[in-house]
Amino acid sequence: MADETMIEIRTPTFAESISEGTVAVWHKAVGETVKRDDVLLDIETEKVVIEIFAPADGIVVEILKGEGDVVESEDLLGRLREGEAADETAAPVAEPPRAVQAAASPAARKLAAEEGIDLDSVDGSGRDGRITKDDVQRRVEEARAAAETTAEAEPAPAEPVLASAEPDAGERVERRVPMTRLRASIAARLVEAQQTAAMLTTFNEVDMGPIMTMRRRYGDEFRERHNGTKLGFMSFFVRASVEALKRFPAVNATIDGNDIVYHGYYDIGVAVSTERGLVVPVIRDADALGMHQIEDAIVDYSGRAQDGKLALEDMQGGTFTISNGGVFGSLLSTPILNPPQTGILGMHKIEERPMVVDGEIVARRMMYLALSYDHRLIDGREAVSFLVTVKQLVEDPARILLEL
Repeated sequence: MADETMIEIRTPTFAESISEGTVAVWHKAVGETVKRDDVLLDIETEKVVIEIFAPADGIVVEILKGEGDVVESEDLLGRLREGEAADETAAPVAEPPRAVQAAASPAARKLAAEEGIDLDSVDGSGRDGRITKDDVQRRVEEARAAAETTAEAEPAPAEPVLASAEPDAGERVERRVPMTRLRASIAARLVEAQQTAAMLTTFNEVDMGPIMTMRRRYGDEFRERHNGTKLGFMSFFVRASVEALKRFPAVNATIDGNDIVYHGYYDIGVAVSTERGLVVPVIRDADALGMHQIEDAIVDYSGRAQDGKLALEDMQGGTFTISNGGVFGSLLSTPILNPPQTGILGMHKIEERPMVVDGEIVARRMMYLALSYDHRLIDGREAVSFLVTVKQLVEDPARILLEL
């Protein structure tokens, strides 16, 4: 038999802003053969889901942290036996102290609990008859099919097969599920922002006509020149915000105890909504980027956010944030600060409204803007002037390029 080496599978070192994570799902079971770079498990932190990969070919021999367990940096998650022993002739592996002793995997137990399935009624297809999540899912489907068939017959079953079967008319149903770590983190940060900052919001509106005209006039040429990159609205607001931040550095600063930290760089966070919650990846040194580079960064971040592929460093730092509620139809809202930042710009839905221009009522494509700011550091005059500057730059985009 070939030489065997035991490899420890450990939690990666978390960033300073992340203290712990939760084992979300194991993709491999004890005794299962894996190839190098196979995904072994996912760890959910308050910001991202981290995939843990197999460092070599081998066989999983121990799982020490099961699904739902809280883990910290460098925690031992399990062990992998490396080498040619990862085949059908390999000697039996030692029974681990956790996952194999149970008749079902943690994922299977969780699904069974949610669906009201008795694990004793499930046939296991895993190693040594272990019940997998797929086994429980098949039992759920069988139970639902049986419930539908039984409903057509007159006699009702003595007891329901599924706890989650259709409720009787008038029955008040509740379902309790734990918050994901990301959702819990979002909740905690929002409360923190409300409790620790003297948050106020100022509003204005901007005529989007000039930008829309520019996009119509140069959009095709821009896309051809920059390898298919589309000219969107967000790059204008990122550049306008950077120019406004240069003029009002307090909006780009943070409070650290009794000190004010003025940042000499412009790292702009762009809020992205995903199925798991809101994440804010950061465009680094936005002042040094062209419009197409900003658009490419936004598209890249959005795609990776939806796929859960953002890295921790993608969301660390940031000196100012932009959030666009308009993509969901929001006409006006009050964005909440992203601590420790002192300012956040809220974009909203573009609507055609009657406006008075030179004494005449004309139709204009208008957007409401909102700037939430920390009044401990930023005075009302500064906040209003900052937002007016953004408005002026967006309404006359040439000012952005000329830095006027």
